[in-house]
Amino acid sequence: QVQVAESGGGLVQAGGSLKLSCTISGAPFDGYTMGWFRQAPGKEREGVSCISGGSMSTHYEDSVKGRFTISRDNAKNMLYLQMNSLKPEDTAMYYCAASRYFVSGTCAKNAVAYWGQGTQVTVSS
Repeated sequence: QVQVAESGGGLVQAGGSLKLSCTISGAPFDGYTMGWFRQAPGKEREGVSCISGGSMSTHYEDSVKGRFTISRDNAKNMLYLQMNSLKPEDTAMYYCAASRYFVSGTCAKNAVAYWGQGTQVTVSS
């Protein structure tokens, strides 16, 4: 059984930083494209950033470019999202996701095979 677990959310003031972490068990980590999605109340879940299995390809949603950095350590089965210069509009539940393939130019929800339970990020103004 594949399990995805994320951590690192919390409450931070605007301009602050948080680092999210994610790991999967029950599946070969380096065989999956990994990504972060977020969902704010009343809005659809959207892709934030994704990274291919070998870290050769990454994608960032326009609103986070230059502020967020995705990375992975395949030796440790870990995925990270460093979030800097946080804004109130970044407030959302953040989900880690494992996909079987990388889609150029987007983090595709329909490519996701496994989802984590989510970790809340709240940015106060």
